[in-house]
Amino acid sequence: MSRESIVSGEPLGPEETAEETTLASLRPRTLAEYVGQESAVQKLAIAIKAALGRGEPLDHVLFHGPPGLGKTTLAHIVSNEMGAGLVCTSGPALERAADLVGILTNLQRGDVLFIDEIHRLPRVVEEYLYPAMEDFQIDIILDPGPHARTVRLELSEFTVVGATTRAGLITGPLRNRFGLSMHMSFYSTSELAEIIRRSSRILRLDITEGGAETIALRSRGTPRICNRLLKRVRDFAQVEGAGAVTESLAVEAMDIHGVDEAGLDGLDRKYLSVIITQYSGGPVGVAALAATLNEEQDTLIDVVEPFLLISGFLNRTSRGRVATEKACRHLGLHHAGQGKLSL
Repeated sequence: MSRESIVSGEPLGPEETAEETTLASLRPRTLAEYVGQESAVQKLAIAIKAALGRGEPLDHVLFHGPPGLGKTTLAHIVSNEMGAGLVCTSGPALERAADLVGILTNLQRGDVLFIDEIHRLPRVVEEYLYPAMEDFQIDIILDPGPHARTVRLELSEFTVVGATTRAGLITGPLRNRFGLSMHMSFYSTSELAEIIRRSSRILRLDITEGGAETIALRSRGTPRICNRLLKRVRDFAQVEGAGAVTESLAVEAMDIHGVDEAGLDGLDRKYLSVIITQYSGGPVGVAALAATLNEEQDTLIDVVEPFLLISGFLNRTSRGRVATEKACRHLGLHHAGQGKLSL
């Protein structure tokens, strides 16, 4: 991403990671503690119970959906529920086949290999993963050239848990090797409020129902964002010397960070404003928007657009992006031709 946003579903980097380790972890460790994604949790619970009953590793699992919805958390939960070890990596980190082979040969029976952003696996690495997932075997070529020899290595049975924000970029052969494929949906306000109350207990923070509801409404349906906003509200309450986090205090803290009542931040509002004011409401291609906003296309597609689409502020058509009347009302803007532009 070209800029950090408090309402981005992406991790904000080492500083946020360090903050997580210095505080009590907010990540649930079991399916019973997990809030939301009822369909995925139910399927996982059945699959895990069945696998444990047979004494077998869990089938390979693929989670796909926007960032911050709990894909990594569920990978940790799968490992805990199965009583297995967890090895974490990501698609971009596996640059060569040797990187993957080194990991696979060190896995124990039942271990969980979590591959984040699995759609970004290099093709040569992906080819090695196919037989490993299907037959728990890999073929290694020794002495390349005219005297090349192939050695087949037997692997311990393991479970691959893949996570991706771009399911459409996963190749068919790789997708077909996952026995369980689950789409992660945005959370409801009530689910986010429950997560906020749980996190507040862990952080030893007093919060009212109104305070939790206010943060939940501005969290874009994403648990990672609601926990991030909760920590910023906690900072504000500490500095202001306030006791419990109330609705008014939460609103004041969110206003400081530029997060409005719909959960939109500065980039979201600028994105919609550009469509409305410079492109007459659309349609406009994402490449043109990225150039106008000086942002990466992937940032707009993966971070900005999913919430705008599901919230009814944006339509995605074959001709490009179109801002809705709801977006115009929210920003107080008019399309060109509807009269003088006003804020």
